[in-house]
Amino acid sequence: MPPDQRLPARVVVGPTPVPVPPLLAGQAPIAVLVDYDGTIATTDVADEILYRFIGEQYWADDEAYGAGLVGSRTLYQSEVKLLPGDAARVVELADAQPLDLAFASFARYALALEIPVEVVSDGFGFYIEPALRRLGAPPVPVISARTTFDGGRADMTFPNGHPDCLVCGTCKRQRVLAHQAAGRTVVLVGDGESDRYAAAYSDIVFAKRTLIDLCRGEGWAFTPWRDFAELEDWLDRTVTAWRTDPASLPRHGARPFICGPEVWGHGRTDPPPRR
Repeated sequence: MPPDQRLPARVVVGPTPVPVPPLLAGQAPIAVLVDYDGTIATTDVADEILYRFIGEQYWADDEAYGAGLVGSRTLYQSEVKLLPGDAARVVELADAQPLDLAFASFARYALALEIPVEVVSDGFGFYIEPALRRLGAPPVPVISARTTFDGGRADMTFPNGHPDCLVCGTCKRQRVLAHQAAGRTVVLVGDGESDRYAAAYSDIVFAKRTLIDLCRGEGWAFTPWRDFAELEDWLDRTVTAWRTDPASLPRHGARPFICGPEVWGHGRTDPPPRR
């Protein structure tokens, strides 16, 4: 069987910086992983920052990333150094980006049902928790990169990257696998290229914008979505049906590895050319 078709009979996920809560008796076996840029924020905040402060110099790099020629970690490591070291102007722009106001209600409802909700972002990360507080959202784990400003130069570290695969700044795939290993059906809510590898392994995918085209191109099942009010209604119907008939909830099945050291080898920084 070719390497990219190997099926993981049992996925073993090692320790993660943010532990996954155990699934307890009586809890709906669901976890919801939510992208931030273009999803909770209705614009791609990282793109807005980079185009504002770097301009056309960023255009070619963004095109290469969208075409799968360069990994997000490589992209950010080069671009972050070109941002102002003084955070004030960058933070001001990030804080001005519009948000889906219904996310707070959605997150509160999910947590009331004892369903984990995580924000999993492959962006700069620093603007997510302040935005969630402005929304009045309950505390939820934020899985992202760490961006710092010291007055001289901005810098990034990747505490939630894969230890052996350096393509993505934040390994969304690992969060999907970790929740599945805990016994949950994983719901991904996203909008774009940074959700590619999470969508490949998730059990239920809600997609908009570029992620719709990506899922169609790969033949992955997805449901289009507009806002979190719509997703709150879906969650209510889904949990109600599960309580009556647990078999109504799609359960995780093994998927072929399409990324990571299992198919690319260790230490890779850019994805291989796409077929």
